Amino acid sequence: MGSDRVDPTAQKNMASQGMSWITKVRNSLGSLGKRDTPDNLWVKCPGCQEMVFTQAWQDNLSVCPRCAYHGRIGAQARFSQVLDPGFAILTAPSVPENPLNFRDSKKYSDRLKAARAANPYPDALTAAEGAIDGQPVVLAVQDFAFMGGSMGMAVGEAFVRAVERAIERRCGFVMFTAAGGARMQEGILSLMQMPKTTVALRRLSRAGLPYLVVLTDPTTGGVTASYAMLGDVHIAEPGALIGFAGQRVIRDTIREKLPEGFQRAEYLREHGMVDLVVDRHELKATLARLLDYLTRKDVA
Repeated sequence: MGSDRVDPTAQKNMASQGMSWITKVRNSLGSLGKRDTPDNLWVKCPGCQEMVFTQAWQDNLSVCPRCAYHGRIGAQARFSQVLDPGFAILTAPSVPENPLNFRDSKKYSDRLKAARAANPYPDALTAAEGAIDGQPVVLAVQDFAFMGGSMGMAVGEAFVRAVERAIERRCGFVMFTAAGGARMQEGILSLMQMPKTTVALRRLSRAGLPYLVVLTDPTTGGVTASYAMLGDVHIAEPGALIGFAGQRVIRDTIREKLPEGFQRAEYLREHGMVDLVVDRHELKATLARLLDYLTRKDVA
């Protein structure tokens, strides 16, 4: 009597061969996709978690076209988005590289070299002079990509020189902040930049020139406790994290439940800490109007 039973060993071999064939095809297709698809074709929005074409993301000023999340951008992008063509980058100041001979898991000087290799400018703050819709201005930008935008001697000195240049040109000064606070590798020398920048802004005020601050995500620590909150007008980008200490530290200190989003731009505007929350697409026009209004001289 015949039997339709398949030998278990043969069945196992057939399955193994079938899986081997499928695996080979899958691997082949996978390697083809990896080879032909650029790694930077898509951007995952940190806000809505959706995938957005990199070109669409960049064309929209690094703002998500679906949820309007404002992505972090560096100094180069800021200059090109806000300043009129023909602006000039101010020379970066020269300061002691590692004044405290600081070292943790690696030398501070090595950390600086690595940061400079990964960024277009030599430190976290870069300034430029030019115009915004025809309004003369000196504009400085902190780049969070450079050691968290931390405030050290180079940042303080670049800030002061930018203020001095604005006074020389008799124009307004605009500051884009983005920082995790003071640079721990420079200790007390970093904290000294707080009064140093404050004195420079006092000179700008005495010269009758406006100081506009644009608070971007994130602006925290000693930067918030100094020049980030000394502007004539404070503008924030939507959703920007703005504060001095972290939310957990505050909660554990006062032992109270904190309001939802209490360190975000919209909450701070509602409670008087921020004057305006402005979408990135409207930022250039807004700054130009403010500069025109605050620097305009009344006709006798």
